[in-house]
Amino acid sequence: MGDAVFIHRLQFGFTISYHYLFPQLTLGLGPLIVVLKTLALKTNDERYDKAARFWATIFAINFVIGVVTGIPMEFQFGTNWSRFSRFAGGVIGQTLAMEGMFAFFLESSFLGLFLYGEKRLSKLQHWFAAVLVWAGSWLSGFFIVATDAWMQHPVGYERTADGSFQLTSFWQLVLNPWAWWQVAHALNGGLITGSFVMSAVGAFYLLRQKHVQQGRIFVRVGVTAAMIASFLQLYPLGDAEGRLVASHQPTTLAAMEALFETEAGAPMVILGQPNMAEHKIDNPIVVPKALSFLTWRSWNAQVLGLNHTPKENWPDNVPLLYYVYHIMVGLGTMFIAISVVAAFLLWRKQLYSSRWMLWILLLAVPFPYLANTAGWMTAEFGRQPWLVYGLLRTVDGYSKLVSPGNGWFTLLGFLGMYCVLSMLFLFLVLRQIAQGPEAPEDNFRVVPTAPAIERVLETTEHNFRDGSPAAPVKDI
Repeated sequence: MGDAVFIHRLQFGFTISYHYLFPQLTLGLGPLIVVLKTLALKTNDERYDKAARFWATIFAINFVIGVVTGIPMEFQFGTNWSRFSRFAGGVIGQTLAMEGMFAFFLESSFLGLFLYGEKRLSKLQHWFAAVLVWAGSWLSGFFIVATDAWMQHPVGYERTADGSFQLTSFWQLVLNPWAWWQVAHALNGGLITGSFVMSAVGAFYLLRQKHVQQGRIFVRVGVTAAMIASFLQLYPLGDAEGRLVASHQPTTLAAMEALFETEAGAPMVILGQPNMAEHKIDNPIVVPKALSFLTWRSWNAQVLGLNHTPKENWPDNVPLLYYVYHIMVGLGTMFIAISVVAAFLLWRKQLYSSRWMLWILLLAVPFPYLANTAGWMTAEFGRQPWLVYGLLRTVDGYSKLVSPGNGWFTLLGFLGMYCVLSMLFLFLVLRQIAQGPEAPEDNFRVVPTAPAIERVLETTEHNFRDGSPAAPVKDI
């Protein structure tokens, strides 16, 4: 049984971690494209339109790969986690269905209109299409994260005679306080990714001395957004979510900080290695009393340690949870440092010529992906051993009839398929970056309007009646 649980968790963990590489960039690019379109509308500068068009293409590539990799996860609720789906489907089915029916179609419909309808729309209408693409992507993120938030902090449900959970209040589900802070934290994490990716592409162009004007726009917008988002991620978003964990999941907080004993004036660990045998931190570097202050706003407040909870209710891998949490926090601190230095150089009008800083922006591009992945791992590892916190254990939620061999077989299949998708994604994105924002006009052809089609039909009918050869019809 243990092997079956492990392979089901491994497969879902792999597929969702790979999938989330793509939505986090669309979550970040959505508002940045709106910023570029707003600047274009305000200044009437074609460069901003070209920049928005370029990033919309990158957005579309991410969106398509995200859809392809997201579909298998929906099926895994039935194939790998059927017992969980049977028990919790009456609740989580609401938000998952709304994500697919409303947010997905809003995002995809207006993305198509934004990409291919530019010459049929006014500038204000095209700007509004960008706003709706952004709204669709963030609404999609809201429904997905609200689903996970219910698993972290279940509200608005009742348990029926057969043990399943049924929704009693839709508004409690979507207004779950855990959901709003977790959604804000996740969406802002996507904005950090989008802003660093934009900055990195701009830095690449400036270092290569290609598309210099566009490179300056990318760096200026990206660095500004990165600095704002990085500070917001620390406070109030990260701070508020940390305090929620302390209030509702004290065992999770203790494992994240490897706090084995309940302590008044608890320190915050900066570096160190959890020693599970002796229940202590080896080689610790700590800030005295900082954990008590950050969680309860009192330097001498008591913080519950792992010793207050039976060991069977501890997260099943405390060292892994501790490390991914500290990786997330460490990278977040690094983002603040990089963005502040870059913003200072931008303010001094030295950033575009500071090659050392441009190289840092370019090489920093993988780290927001790592930080977002580490953040999700922190949330999911921290909830263990529960699928629905305090109500349904992970070992009771997997599909009993799916053997470990079947799980390994399908996992290997996903590995192979996602390897091919990775190569395709990299080829398309790198080709777009190599081509640059100065896209040829042929890439944005106009769909014939109804009057144009009518002229074709009228000309063809007239020539047919006269018996004369068809003449070419222009201006279509």
